[in-house]
Amino acid sequence: MPHLMNTYGRLPVAFTHGQGCRLFDEQGKSYLDALAGIAVNTLGHNHPRLVRAMTDQVGRMMHVSNLYRVLEAEQLSDRLAALARMDEVFFCNSGCEANEAAIKLARYYGHQQGVDQPAIIVMEHAFHGRTLATLSATGNRKVQAGFEPLVSGFVRVPFDDLAAIEQVAERNPNVVAVLFEPIQGEGGIHAVHSEFMRSLRAICDQKNWLLMVDEVQCGIGRTGSWFAHQRAGVLPDVMTLAKGLGSGMPIGACLAAGRAAGLFKPGNHGSTFGGNPLACAAALTTLDVIETDGLLSRAQILGDAIRNNLRDGLTGVAGVVDIRGEGLMIGVELDRPCGDLVKLGLAAGILINVTAEKVVRLLPPLVMRDEEGAELVTVLSTLIREFLGA
Repeated sequence: MPHLMNTYGRLPVAFTHGQGCRLFDEQGKSYLDALAGIAVNTLGHNHPRLVRAMTDQVGRMMHVSNLYRVLEAEQLSDRLAALARMDEVFFCNSGCEANEAAIKLARYYGHQQGVDQPAIIVMEHAFHGRTLATLSATGNRKVQAGFEPLVSGFVRVPFDDLAAIEQVAERNPNVVAVLFEPIQGEGGIHAVHSEFMRSLRAICDQKNWLLMVDEVQCGIGRTGSWFAHQRAGVLPDVMTLAKGLGSGMPIGACLAAGRAAGLFKPGNHGSTFGGNPLACAAALTTLDVIETDGLLSRAQILGDAIRNNLRDGLTGVAGVVDIRGEGLMIGVELDRPCGDLVKLGLAAGILINVTAEKVVRLLPPLVMRDEEGAELVTVLSTLIREFLGA
């Protein structure tokens, strides 16, 4: 048996290679990938432009450290800042690291404002990571259990509830920031209303708080726009990215603007591998392909088609509660725990996921073709009908 620490309930399959939206196991069986490495493989598998860019970069330089200028990191920071209309970028290796940077930035900002015990408002059912600070910010007791004492300084409110935030604002003078996901992925594919984001922006301006958005799962074109918060027309002070940014290469980013920009100075934060040339080359290529191949509109069009066709295929099926999402971030909620659908899907040749116990989560690569989307709908609808019928 492999000497891997037992931190995952791994499925009984190992993949040897992939092509586009297909993965192949040791026996050569083909699987349609509707999970994309949990929203990571933006360009699918073995994308020729990504392979070429990574090969070229490996041949030149993989790592030099941030003791020196890194041209690829400078280029990527300029691209992201322009797309997000933000001012500066810190690079790291993952989503939880990006959120750690955001949390530290908020606390540092609070101390600059004279707040001795700065607090951050977070949401119920949120997921921000598994480090001690980010699991403390996460609204999932299963993630936190056994790792107490948790990190203090977080005030939890119901998701998408402006009145609750207004109540906190009235009674807690230590609040310096609000951290939330525009669409909760692990929480079950739930989106905040655009008016909530606009009102929250106004509250943060009034109270001099930082508005911090976690776009680790919903960012980089997955919802049909570069970042999910953009549908509300708001500009955050802090935004975190990871997952789909590198199309498989580990990379995270924490962006800052306005009152959050210019706070960190040399020595305040760092990352040995953050912003290395190889990861930045992958991210730059990912952004290039999204732009040149029109994958933003592709995500919106295909996502709408998948949701609409799932609704048609599951019309009148008792036990289907809701079909929701934005772009290629889709949730099918059932009225009962449905984790068994993951193994049933594996047997049927599709890779899916179940989150929040009752929600089938679909996060296909942005390069999925129409016929693959139709195949996904057909197979998944059949599986759900059979599962609920049983």
